[in-house]
Amino acid sequence: MKIEVLTIFPEFFREVFDFGIIRRARRAEIVGINVYDLRDFATGKHRTTDDRPFGGGDGMVFKPEPIFNAVEKILGTTEREKYPPRTRVVLLTPQGKVLKQALAKELADEVENLVLICGRYEGVDERVNEVLVTDEISIGDYVLSGGEPAAIVLVDALVRLLPNALGSETSAANDSFSNGLLDFPHYTQPRDFRGLTVPEILLSGNHAEIEKWRRQKALEKTQKVRQDLLNKENG
Repeated sequence: MKIEVLTIFPEFFREVFDFGIIRRARRAEIVGINVYDLRDFATGKHRTTDDRPFGGGDGMVFKPEPIFNAVEKILGTTEREKYPPRTRVVLLTPQGKVLKQALAKELADEVENLVLICGRYEGVDERVNEVLVTDEISIGDYVLSGGEPAAIVLVDALVRLLPNALGSETSAANDSFSNGLLDFPHYTQPRDFRGLTVPEILLSGNHAEIEKWRRQKALEKTQKVRQDLLNKENG
């Protein structure tokens, strides 16, 4: 997968993709990540990327020209129907579809070229949405100062779902939300820590019973913390 990030703050991403799973995936060439400064695609002496909104109102709005120029440079076109196969252009915005595990899995499975536009200020000129954007994605029902943190969250969620990105092929399948439930409890050494002991079932070696216990604990955790997930699972 190739991921291209468009932002006016490229320094925001300077080291964030150089750790953990993302770094390993980049080194293994499972994913390639490029960050572009939108100002490099702006016109005029001052390389301006924003302006006041028509009709009045507070704040500033991203101009269309720099974003169109950047997408054309990266994809070779600004016409959606002519994008390379398996391409998505995503605008990170509070108004977008909320990112959930199923959406992350969809993108990881179906996309080879992903362009992320980090919105900021009062938003982005609507012509960017009308012509360029294939998906609007939010990481939650709240407002951030810009799309940069959301882009980091989306990249992290996607990369760990790519084939061979994790050390174990079952790790992502067992994550919270992957099966509609929260994850089951995990324990490691020591068996007894300040009188807090590991459940005996996990020491039994009976894998069938361990799986039953884990399923039950996942249900209990979901019932306690995220009842809404059980409501969805039950239809």
